[in-house]
Amino acid sequence: MNFDLITENGTLWAVRYDCCLDNVLDTILDQWNDVVWLRSFFKQNMDDLASYFKITDVNQAIYDTIEDSDRLQCLILDISPDANLDRIFRPLENDRISEMLLGKEKARLRNTHCHASWLRIYAIKLEPGIYIITGGAIKLTRTMQEREHTLVELARMEKVRNFLLDNDIVDFDSFNDYLKEIR
Repeated sequence: MNFDLITENGTLWAVRYDCCLDNVLDTILDQWNDVVWLRSFFKQNMDDLASYFKITDVNQAIYDTIEDSDRLQCLILDISPDANLDRIFRPLENDRISEMLLGKEKARLRNTHCHASWLRIYAIKLEPGIYIITGGAIKLTRTMQEREHTLVELARMEKVRNFLLDNDIVDFDSFNDYLKEIR
């Protein structure tokens, strides 16, 4: 498992899993802009799209995804150095009210034009304002436990969190120490 720096100020990182050439942020953004991949995904998940979002037109779902992906990418990547990532990422569990060590977080668009955004970027919070992206998904159900592709993302977050804990990484200083050791 490797970690790619996303923002120059060191506040945002993305996991590059051992079996992958790209980090997870590049991978999900590519998928969310790939019409062929999106068409296949929405056809496989049409029941969820129709029941939860009341959308039955695959082309509309593709268009909305690409539009939301562009907006989310701008929000994540075009962030100013003094921006607060804590305003973008929120606790994964909607009812969590306190901080936790290496908390699981999610980012999504808040203001969309016709329906809630189904795009999610998942991350581990090293400390306030500093995140490691572990993956992302198109979430078409109320909970992540309802579908295999979102369960995979939950497992990835847990895998990264366990990796960090196993390597005594509990904050940004220990993360930097780890990065220095492996280089």
